[in-house]
Amino acid sequence: MPAAPLPLRKRAGYFVSNLLFRGLIGLGLMLPYRWRVPVVGWIVSRLLAPLAGWSARVRSNLAHVMPDLPEDEVRQICRAVPDNAGRTLIEIYSGESFKSRAARAPVTGPGLTALQEARATGRPVILVTGHFGNYDAVRASLIARGHNMGALYRAMRNPYFNAHYVRAISAIGEPMFRQGPSGMKQLVKHLRAGGVLGILTDINSFGGEELDFFGKPAMTSMITAELALKYNAALIPVYAVRQANGLDFEIIAQAPIVPSDPKTMTQDVNHQLEELVRDNLGQWFWIHRRWKA
Repeated sequence: MPAAPLPLRKRAGYFVSNLLFRGLIGLGLMLPYRWRVPVVGWIVSRLLAPLAGWSARVRSNLAHVMPDLPEDEVRQICRAVPDNAGRTLIEIYSGESFKSRAARAPVTGPGLTALQEARATGRPVILVTGHFGNYDAVRASLIARGHNMGALYRAMRNPYFNAHYVRAISAIGEPMFRQGPSGMKQLVKHLRAGGVLGILTDINSFGGEELDFFGKPAMTSMITAELALKYNAALIPVYAVRQANGLDFEIIAQAPIVPSDPKTMTQDVNHQLEELVRDNLGQWFWIHRRWKA
């Protein structure tokens, strides 16, 4: 069934917010790459984040899972998180400039050998990742290294923004599978052919299981583990860690998840991500409502 039409007020709000982001992106793209990334990060962290309530949400999430964090560190994270989000946004729209930089990123970690072995034997691979650093740097890096990598994505609620956002992420590499019945059919076909699939799973999922994340219950999707077990795919957590210069990345392929049952496997993913986030608190998207009731 077609989606119900949006109420006029909501549609108008989406239209205005899209104009704002399109203007920000257009402004950023006028600058050389080495300047546009930090400039857009600064604008988002200093101007947009307070207005949009993102800074307050970051603070609320930190208070929920790390109430003893010193105030000066909380303030620093409240600036760093939207700065990283702004950098990620303009990088995704930067085309070849972003892809070439991501292609130069070193790939390290114990999961790299497992990835190479799976590709050599034609075994499918599911790379589970999260809203950390720049998640699309992983995809750009591995595509540049010859991996047949597709990705599952969730359409944005704002239809005006979603239209050009999908074009931007598709320009980084294809195939892209939209969340839904049709996209899942294409995704399964890709896996059965021995492809590599990237999935972001660190958002609240009402249809998932209540698992531990930072010592608190968080509804988490089981889809990556379920697909890995069903299609005998290697399940490897992989993340792009933004480096100190704010422009470059290190791609870290963590230890492959040992096959067992979906809940145990997904909890292992959560634990590995939590360890990485604790070492880089400003790079995870604390903007998300991860711990919904």
